[in-house]
Amino acid sequence: MQSTVAVALPADALPQTKRSYRVESIDLLRGFIMIIMALDHVRDYFHADALVYSPTDLTQTSPLLFFTRWITHFCAPIFMFLSGTSAYLVGLRKGKNALAKFLLTRGLWLILLEMTIINFAWFFNYSFPVVDFIVIWALGISMIFLAAFIYLPLPVILIISLVMIFGHNLLDTIQVPGDGGDAIGWSLLHQQNIYFKGHFTLFIGYPMIPWIGVMALGYCLGKLYTKEFPAAKRKKWLMGFGLAAIALFIIIRYINQYGDSFHWSTQKSAVFTFLSFLNVSKYPPSLLYILMTLGPALVFLSLTENSRSWLAKRIKVIGRVPMFYYLIHLYIIHILAFFATYFCGHTPNDMVLTAWIDFEPKLKGYGFSLGVTYLVWASIVTILYFLCKWYDRYKRTHQQWWLSYL
Repeated sequence: MQSTVAVALPADALPQTKRSYRVESIDLLRGFIMIIMALDHVRDYFHADALVYSPTDLTQTSPLLFFTRWITHFCAPIFMFLSGTSAYLVGLRKGKNALAKFLLTRGLWLILLEMTIINFAWFFNYSFPVVDFIVIWALGISMIFLAAFIYLPLPVILIISLVMIFGHNLLDTIQVPGDGGDAIGWSLLHQQNIYFKGHFTLFIGYPMIPWIGVMALGYCLGKLYTKEFPAAKRKKWLMGFGLAAIALFIIIRYINQYGDSFHWSTQKSAVFTFLSFLNVSKYPPSLLYILMTLGPALVFLSLTENSRSWLAKRIKVIGRVPMFYYLIHLYIIHILAFFATYFCGHTPNDMVLTAWIDFEPKLKGYGFSLGVTYLVWASIVTILYFLCKWYDRYKRTHQQWWLSYL
């Protein structure tokens, strides 16, 4: 069985001195969500309304804008989930001690990357006025915890992950006010928050608890991709788990009592009531958010295991080099936005940000229509495909040490 084990970041970061077998449906899914992720970031830097209101604000949004944002909700949890699956499969090849060392060092590297190279890509500001704890931070810290979890029996890891995912919303009522160490510590664990310290801003967007559980759950999924597990049985299980997650999302969301900090409500039309039903919390990712995103992901994996279409082959190229794609796409988007300021009566210096772009006062009146935003996104993804194709070929033919970090 040819399978994809270089999931998300870990597997593709390890030197490949022997022929590697890849579960290609995972490359396909990962590549697909990377493409969608770029849409959200292009919207941040190019769409005029991104600087005015949230696309999920049902009092101002349109269905198209809502779904432009909603579809990108799938990216972070799937990215995290598949990283755990990769870790399991890498551990089968390398052993637990080597895997633990790799997860620990890789996690620390990703956190450093978040605070430096990625931070600069977001803001283009060498003074680093804002420090973000967002997706790459969450990926790194989850790897560090997984480095310890892997020594536990797999059923215990599964229980820990499910308790985190299904139980963390019980903590929603706990709030720690102020900006002291206890408040920041609680934000790192479970409560999204922004802290202002003079000219310095700390934004904790991805609290640890749910994300650690998502990666640990993905690690448990790796068991289904071992050579001893029949492909037909794996597809059946993936489909069953995926449909069960979707059904559970619908049931719990309809009851409207638990699983998300924001309840759905009847709106001005049936369409907007449906949008309210789908409008779940990402910061931190609620139980319903995780069920809503991982359920379809499992169904996707079940249906695409043997996909060999022209389009699938090209999407897999992106899925094989996710870290390279992530870094490059941020810089391309911001550089293009740098030049786009000329068309809106602004100066390029306005794209040197002192706050997250949604709140940057210098950019008032900047931005383009949603149609232009989609056109820019399609152009950037096309450019990224050719860059990823080159880098994927380079990684396959070279063994430099730094390739394991990009």
